[in-house]
Parts: sequence; C-alpha cells; structure tokens
Amino acid sequence: MTGQKLRFGIIGPGSIAHLHSKAITQAGAELVAVYGRDEEKSKEFSLQYGIQAFTDLEAFLSCNDIDAITIATASGTHLEIGAQAARQGKHILCEKPLEVTPQRADELIKVCAENNVRLGVFFQARFDECTRLAKEAIMSGRLGKILLASCQMRWYRSQEYYDSAAWRGSWALDGGGCLMNQGIHTIDLLLYLVGNPTIVSALQGPVTHKRIEVEDNLCAVVRFQNGAIGTIEASTSCSPGFPRRIEISGEKGSIGIEGNSIVRWEFAEQQPEDEEVMTAGDASIGGAADPKAIDVAGHRMVVEDFVENIRANRKLFIDGAEGKKAVEFVCAVYDSIRSGSAVSL
Repeated sequence: MTGQKLRFGIIGPGSIAHLHSKAITQAGAELVAVYGRDEEKSKEFSLQYGIQAFTDLEAFLSCNDIDAITIATASGTHLEIGAQAARQGKHILCEKPLEVTPQRADELIKVCAENNVRLGVFFQARFDECTRLAKEAIMSGRLGKILLASCQMRWYRSQEYYDSAAWRGSWALDGGGCLMNQGIHTIDLLLYLVGNPTIVSALQGPVTHKRIEVEDNLCAVVRFQNGAIGTIEASTSCSPGFPRRIEISGEKGSIGIEGNSIVRWEFAEQQPEDEEVMTAGDASIGGAADPKAIDVAGHRMVVEDFVENIRANRKLFIDGAEGKKAVEFVCAVYDSIRSGSAVSL
C-alpha cells in the first residue's frame, strides 16, 4: 500500500462516529463510507462527510474501496461485527471497550489473527503527553518501588443520557456501568502505568439513575503484581463532573495526573527539567460532564499509530491483547461485587 492512503469505513453513524471521521482525515487517511441500520441517519452522515452510505452490512464489508473499519456501535456488538469484518479482510479499529467480557474479546482477537487483519482499540489517553512522561519516570526507576496506585473518576451523566439509547446501562450491550463504559480509559491507564493486577475486592454504591441494570457508583481495592496496593472510585452520579485523577506513589517519588495534566511531580532526587513537566497537558474536565466534549487529538493519534504500523507491518501500540486487559479487570471487579468476596486475576 505504499503511497496509497488507507481507506476507512465507519460502522455506526452515532455521536462518536463524528470524532472518528475527523481523526481519520486528520491522520492523513481517507474516509470513504459509513454503515448504519437507520437509513436516514446513515444518509445524513454520508452527506455531511461526502462519503458512501450503506444500510446492508454485507455489502459494506464487501466493498473493495474499504481497507479498514472503525467500530462505533454498542460495546456488546463488537464481536459479531468485527468477526464479519475480519473474514472480509478488513483491518479493525474498535471503540472502547473491546468487548463486554474477556471471553468475547478473546474470540474477536482470535478471528482477527486467523484472517491476518489488525485489531486496534481506541484507548487514546495512552497517547497523552502526561502519560508518556509518567511511564518514562516509572520505567526509569524515579519512583523507586511503587507502593500506592489509585484512580478516581467522579463523573456525571444525566438521566437523559441513559434514556437516549436502549443499550445504555444494560449488561448485554453496555457490558456494565460507570466502570466499563466511562471508567475503562482510567483503568487502562492505571494498568498501563503500574502493571498487572492480582486481586481485587469491590463494593457497589447506591444506584442514582433510573431504568439501568448496572452500577453508577462503585469502589474497589486492588493489589498489583509488583506489590503495590490502591483504590478505584468510579461514578457517573457526581454533579457537575470532575476530571479523572490518577495518583502513583513510590519510595522515591510521586506522580499525580488530573485530566491529561500532571498536577504532582515530586521526587527525592529532583532534576532541572522537572519544573517544565508541571506545565504539560490540560486539566479541563473534558468528557467528565459531557460525553461529546472530547478533543479529537487523542483519537487522531490512535489512527496515526494504526495506519503507520499497518504500513510498516509492526505491532500496534494498543492491539487486541492490550485492549482486553482493562475488560478482564473490570469484569473481575463485577465478579467481586456479585460474590461479595475478593477475586484473583
């Protein structure tokens, strides 16, 4: 494909698809088609971006003008859609979470491998500058032995948000509540920075939204493979909504990230460049109160990595195996809530 743009089709012309379309074009790729079951919505989306519209999934996936797809549908539909796309030889870039259970994620990973197509996941927070700086500091030993690693996501979603689509707040298609849908980015960052968890114990808080099957408030305690312990808070009930926060402390230093900004950067051995680090990033609340208030930059960087590594035949930064980790952990949290006891991973 040297010299030719990677051509994308989007599955699901909902609100997140607009972010996908901008990310694809800004990344230097080409958006050529959209598929949706609702003919009116698909047509409207296609006219806005000057692309083909499909209401037949088989016809969409058979289109020779499409090299890769992004999946922007309900979480519990990713496996079936992805499997069909993989069998048609389309590379897949999937919205988070990869799927709603580790078993379904494994099936999707397997079918992509069998059909020699790439599977990527939109965990765009890994591309933030503050994430890169924190990862480098941890890997270089600046924190020493990590002792405590916690995250907090006190977000807000209105009742109208849950009522806007039948799949929201359902086990089958949303896969869970505030932790699986909104908190999955924060969980992915925590695992990426600190490492694999080994045991988790969790409690569900009061449910404040109506007509949902899942949690909108929870708290968990976790132990990591490296011995560190920490807490996880997640909510979509905390008005007016606040930036996610991650705190990691070790024997030699501590790092705090709020939103995509570093708010704590303190070490036993300070370095001259440390002063500049505190100015990196943006502490605005982003999607904490409004699911549409998300900047396109992170999605663009995910698409750029996806395109570049397909061209170079290299491993994706966030492939299916990486995307599965957060799903596995979130499902362990849910198992702990149901059983009332700690769960080993």
